[in-house]
Amino acid sequence: MGNEAPVLVVSGFLGSGKTTLVRGLLADAQRTGSRVAVVSNEFGELGIDRALLGPGDQAYVELEGGCVCCELSSELVETLQMLWEKVHPDRVIIETSGVALPFDTQLQLWREPVTRWVASDTALVVVNALQLDEAKDLSDTFEQQVSSADMLLLNKIDLVDAAKLAGFEGILAELAPGTPIIRSTQGAVDPALLFPPNPGERRPAAARTHDHHHEAFESTEIAIERGLDPEAVCERVRSLGALRAKGFVETSSGVRIVQGVGSRVELSEIHSAPPAELLGRVVVVRRSGGAPRDPAHARKQSHRR
Repeated sequence: MGNEAPVLVVSGFLGSGKTTLVRGLLADAQRTGSRVAVVSNEFGELGIDRALLGPGDQAYVELEGGCVCCELSSELVETLQMLWEKVHPDRVIIETSGVALPFDTQLQLWREPVTRWVASDTALVVVNALQLDEAKDLSDTFEQQVSSADMLLLNKIDLVDAAKLAGFEGILAELAPGTPIIRSTQGAVDPALLFPPNPGERRPAAARTHDHHHEAFESTEIAIERGLDPEAVCERVRSLGALRAKGFVETSSGVRIVQGVGSRVELSEIHSAPPAELLGRVVVVRRSGGAPRDPAHARKQSHRR
């Protein structure tokens, strides 16, 4: 059992496909044997089959009567801590309601005591391609959700003209500059893009095919020399144009775990030293053949602890 776990906050407007995405992630966890805890704010829509959850390996809690980013924020923290103590999951998924703002939900992950075991937090906002096609409800909540995303999943691309997809991505890029955009059909996405890869474990290139689109992703490993300033490490990782990055580096301020999602890069202190052979190694996942993105377009960076 690990001492920390990554948290994925799944947000998105009503009907975007969040529930289908979560079901797919649970099915993948069942295949790989990962322990997953799910907190849903969708008022009974998930309908997870207990056989899918697995005996004692995954847990599902539904929070009703409000929104996890505001009215139920304290209950969310209490629920997450309960799941951590009872299930000790490898991954945690928080599915918000269609009107919740992911950033406000992420703020709760900095509260005691959950901040002690949250390894990383990522806000994935699911966007319905049909909604963009119909230019419907594209202001207010939609804009706030998209602009606060760490990653965007352009979903239901099989239901629109493929020639329009680049234009839709342009709209999203204006609202959230530098944020990675992944295309999907029925919420299908490689979990390696949503959860940080583990340093020292090399993943084969992963490909997923849709009716109108094919994307391939590759995992590579880079070396980062010891003694760099933390800001320099962040800059180096951002310049890679990676969708995901994770590894251990020995900075001028000490050993840190570096985790990146798109242009968001975090350096965190660690409670125990990693194996010496993992120091200076960072695993990155990016689109196959993708060139490093200009770091001048970086959106944000932070140091979790």
